[in-house]
Amino acid sequence: MLQMKNESLSLDFTADESLSGFRLQRLEVFNWGTFDGRVWTLRAEGRNALLTGDIGSGKSTLVDAVTTLLVPAHRVAYNKAAGADARERTLRSYVLGHYKATRSDLGGAGRPVALRGPNSYSVILAVFHNAGYDQTVTLAQVFWLKDPAGAPLRLFAVADKALSIAGDFADFGTDIVKLRKRLRAGGVVVEDSFPPYGALLRRHFGIHNEQALELFHQTVSMKSVGNLTEFVRHHMLEPFDVAPRIQSLMAHFDDLSRAHAAVLKAQHQVALLAPLVADCDRHAQVQAHIETQRASRDALRAHFAGLKLALLDERMEQLTDTLASDHTKVQGLEAERARLQTQERELRAAIAHSGGDRIAQLEEAMARSQAESTRRQAHAARYDALRQPLGLLQVGNAQELLTQQQACQHMCEVEGTRSSELR
Repeated sequence: MLQMKNESLSLDFTADESLSGFRLQRLEVFNWGTFDGRVWTLRAEGRNALLTGDIGSGKSTLVDAVTTLLVPAHRVAYNKAAGADARERTLRSYVLGHYKATRSDLGGAGRPVALRGPNSYSVILAVFHNAGYDQTVTLAQVFWLKDPAGAPLRLFAVADKALSIAGDFADFGTDIVKLRKRLRAGGVVVEDSFPPYGALLRRHFGIHNEQALELFHQTVSMKSVGNLTEFVRHHMLEPFDVAPRIQSLMAHFDDLSRAHAAVLKAQHQVALLAPLVADCDRHAQVQAHIETQRASRDALRAHFAGLKLALLDERMEQLTDTLASDHTKVQGLEAERARLQTQERELRAAIAHSGGDRIAQLEEAMARSQAESTRRQAHAARYDALRQPLGLLQVGNAQELLTQQQACQHMCEVEGTRSSELR
């Protein structure tokens, strides 16, 4: 509820399911009409708003503030919502705050009484927000009188963020140059005339035609519509001169006829060339098949060479295993020969010494045998622990061990091949 000179001004919101598109979030006025002395704020919050109040409470004043922000000055008809005469209110009367007229004792026309003098300034500001794209645009205009008897001067501002009069359009005295520099330093686009300002606001709002704003101006405060056809023709349709279009159509008829004939000729030529194109495609397919077969034939030599190489590798592995087995046999025989030679020397020494150092030699031999036995038992125990999970048989000699090693190697190759196949 806004209280103003014993008049009430109320705002009612109606819920809207979708807030996409630019919608009015906040309207602020300062020294605009009878809204004097401080910042007056109307918060629509993007919803549909119903503005009610007594006659003269300021409803049309707020509507004119929105219209002033969106429509050029030479098109604005102030106080049209109240059905008043076009000369009753002007931009100058809103800036000075005319609220009544007084008559002199001598009679004559009444003189308007203003709330403010020519040294004051006025600001109107509106914040629009598009919830669908999370975009905010602020439009603002500043008015002041350079000539007390002349029309107010304007400063236009557009910003991609939310501004406020108290935070961005205050504390500059009457130095408009200072205000303009401060706004530009804050990233606000400042213009001195409506055409660039209007183009900028239409670009921000996605309005591609000025006719939309003209329609807004005609309907924002409409009381009645006389001739609906004339209204649509003048305010919703753009001017369209049909005579040049007809002349252009007539001038291009021959061109279209010639183009149609050329298309028919081209279609006939295409029909004649279609079999040739099909034969060319079939020839290309046969040529590609020949090249594929030739490449396959050339690859046979390398393929069979690879098979032969695999067989030779397998044969070499078998020969390598046989060589390892024979080498193990040779080592066993060498060890047996060394043992027999050692035994022979010991026997000869025993015979030579008639048993004098025989006991020491036997003890030494027993110690070596015991150590060797312990080592072999440990290896045998570890081998048993490893072979049992694999299901291998226990070996009794070196030949069986070698055979089992070869089997294990074969198992490793099989498992490796199986692992690769599984991957």
